[in-house]
Amino acid sequence: MDAFKVRFLCARGRRTLMADIVSPEKRSQNMSAIRSKNTKPEVYLRKLLFAQGYRYRIADKSVPGHPDIFLRKYNTAIFVNGCFWHRHPDCKYAYTPKSRVEFWQKKFDDNVQRDAVVKAELLERGIKLLTVWECAIRRMQRDKIEEERALAKIIFFIKSNEKNTEIM
Repeated sequence: MDAFKVRFLCARGRRTLMADIVSPEKRSQNMSAIRSKNTKPEVYLRKLLFAQGYRYRIADKSVPGHPDIFLRKYNTAIFVNGCFWHRHPDCKYAYTPKSRVEFWQKKFDDNVQRDAVVKAELLERGIKLLTVWECAIRRMQRDKIEEERALAKIIFFIKSNEKNTEIM
């Protein structure tokens, strides 16, 4: 149905009907272009760590959950989580789409459940776990002082005996 028909039907029925502005095929193509590896936030954090002298593996398949960054020397897995997909609590980027709410809620619940299983398995194996949220990366990119502060927290965690923390 084209946009004119949708507007006409909405006006006649006095209903609000939100139509997607692209075809289902185009929407599918757009969604499939969303990366799961080598995202901009991941690459940004990797470059910061590399500049500090840290060497790492990317998506190491020998580690549960295939962490975005794995520091073998420090036995530390780092996940760079998108606030939207991993449901960062109380974050403005973790909104729920208005259409197909049941579909999205199931997808989000599955992601959160999978994250919890991976976290438990990593901690059980004695692997330290650091989660860096997308909103923290965005703040780091905007503000040099915030970048230094967050990087100091990350380095402190890597060298400490803490088992699990988040950078928010």
